Amino acid sequence: MAKAIGFGGVFLKARDPKALAKWYEENLGIPNSPGGLMFGAPGDGSEPGITTFAYFPLDTKYFGDGPQAAMLNFRVDDLDGVLAKVAAGGAKVDEKRDEYDFGRFAWFWDPEGNRVELWEPKG
Repeated sequence: MAKAIGFGGVFLKARDPKALAKWYEENLGIPNSPGGLMFGAPGDGSEPGITTFAYFPLDTKYFGDGPQAAMLNFRVDDLDGVLAKVAAGGAKVDEKRDEYDFGRFAWFWDPEGNRVELWEPKG
């Protein structure tokens, strides 16, 4: 149907990602792991219902080149269909695509210039 079906993750920039992860673990009980917290399902994070809460260094280019401090990741049911929809709606679509054992990823910038990540889980 080419739509978002949930959040795949919320990503924050941090001066010290490891220290911030430790703070969240100590103060909110959010367990830390190398890929960030995986809410919603046990295992390796490949389950479609998973939501990741992760931290990135302040100088990361993963959010794009601007000053954006956070990035949303939406799980989608049809990556190519959603990309076509957001492009038709005025979004700038990044040509980059990544594919892993657990799904496909793509990015776009919304009309306000926020970089957004899309994830189509495998299976």
